[in-house]
Amino acid sequence: MENTGVHENKNEVLGANIKKHVYSLGVLISLILLCIVMTFLSPRFLSITNLMNVAGQAAINSIISIGMFLAIMTSGIDLSVGSVLALSTMFMGLFAKTYNMNPFLALLSCLAIGTFLGLLNGFMLTKLRLPHPFISTMGMKQMARALCLVVTATLPVYQFKKPIVFLGNANIGPMPVSFVLVAALYVIMFFFLTRTRTGRYIYAVGGNKEASRLSGINVDYILNLVYAMSGFFAALAGIVLVGRVDTAYPLAGVDYETDAIAAVIIGGASFFGGVGKIGNTIVGVLIIAVLRNGLNLLGVPSAWQTFAVGAVIIVAVYIDVLRQRVMKQK
Repeated sequence: MENTGVHENKNEVLGANIKKHVYSLGVLISLILLCIVMTFLSPRFLSITNLMNVAGQAAINSIISIGMFLAIMTSGIDLSVGSVLALSTMFMGLFAKTYNMNPFLALLSCLAIGTFLGLLNGFMLTKLRLPHPFISTMGMKQMARALCLVVTATLPVYQFKKPIVFLGNANIGPMPVSFVLVAALYVIMFFFLTRTRTGRYIYAVGGNKEASRLSGINVDYILNLVYAMSGFFAALAGIVLVGRVDTAYPLAGVDYETDAIAAVIIGGASFFGGVGKIGNTIVGVLIIAVLRNGLNLLGVPSAWQTFAVGAVIIVAVYIDVLRQRVMKQK
């Protein structure tokens, strides 16, 4: 009888692992099928120029999505990433152009401001005990966007020095430096989340906060760290954006959180927390980027492109809900 129980447990674990791999493969197959469809619909899609353009455009969402992935892993969300991106880069522009700060110090100040704003999101959650990060990050979204308009009196800042625009406009051969940066970041985050104690704690907190507290995990520290990292990655994405357009402007990053959420959920992460793989998130990012690029090549109006992304989010979340129902039934 004992051996039978052991075999059943092993079969259940094996079945769960197979399902995870099948889902991961399904996301990748979806990306490949989408690319095939876009190739048939638009001959320009597979041109080197267009593919490198997709890679450059995807880089910004890829970086933001790392922070969003971490927040969602803790059963939270960060709605402030677009505004944090904009405010961080506006201050960078102010320091670099108005006060003639050293470009490298200006870059560091951008990252520091983004990290600080993210940490404030964490503090509102852990110290003020606001009931859900939806509230704290929504408040930060509004406040940061308002400050963007105040910092330079609604005026954009442009014509930056080379070190500031390097990440956004430099190439290594045909490949944008920004996408090389993305590849490096995802490799680092993979090892951080799977090979370090803190990374495993992030999954544990998302799975069950109370159980994590009882097991000795400092839940408040993990949440503060996650939202600080989300702010950091939003600021880093802002640096890439500034490099692409050579301008810091108050309305940068509007609705960027939508694409980031879509990428993370399409990649198989659960809104309920504790479930997801960082590697699948980059596939989700590419699906969104290919979808937008393909619709753009086909001349579809931007309003309908946004509609399509919204529909994809709803479908992805519904799949997550169905997956949770199946798990509860078992």
